[in-house]
Amino acid sequence: MVHIPAEAQGDERGALLAFIEEQRGGIRRALLGLTEEQAASRPSASELSLSGLLKHSAEVEQSWIARAKQEPPAVQRDASNWHETFRLVEGESVQSQFAYWEKVAAETEAYVRSVPSLDDTFPLPDQPWFPEDRVSVRWLCLHLIRETARHAGHADIIRESLDGATAFELAAKEQGTSVS
Repeated sequence: MVHIPAEAQGDERGALLAFIEEQRGGIRRALLGLTEEQAASRPSASELSLSGLLKHSAEVEQSWIARAKQEPPAVQRDASNWHETFRLVEGESVQSQFAYWEKVAAETEAYVRSVPSLDDTFPLPDQPWFPEDRVSVRWLCLHLIRETARHAGHADIIRESLDGATAFELAAKEQGTSVS
């Protein structure tokens, strides 16, 4: 049976926010019990690490909310520093990235709950990778679910490559139970 969070049973905003949070949890759980070195390691053919996915996911979510508010993102990325979104740099740690993502998550929730309608739109920069000129807040939420879920899947593979721990085992560990 699929567990549906209480927040997802009432209104559409709550449902969308609950699904975003559920996907964040997949990335958080993948980091359970790891050292900084393990979190930064790249045990697969990919250049991705768990700490890099954590940082990237937080930065991307914040940049989308900033875009929706028509504000500049907290971290400006371009060709000269794009690679830094996927790895921790001097002074950053898994703990600091978790704290940052917690603030971003609160900002996301406050914004989504504050807009008059999920149909409200905001402009996107004129770039070939953006789907349209304007998107709705509903589209934004669905995009954050998709983006975070994609990276949660990457995190599952990386964690299993590190020590064999699966998403089910990590969810049980987080809840203090065992996998049957």
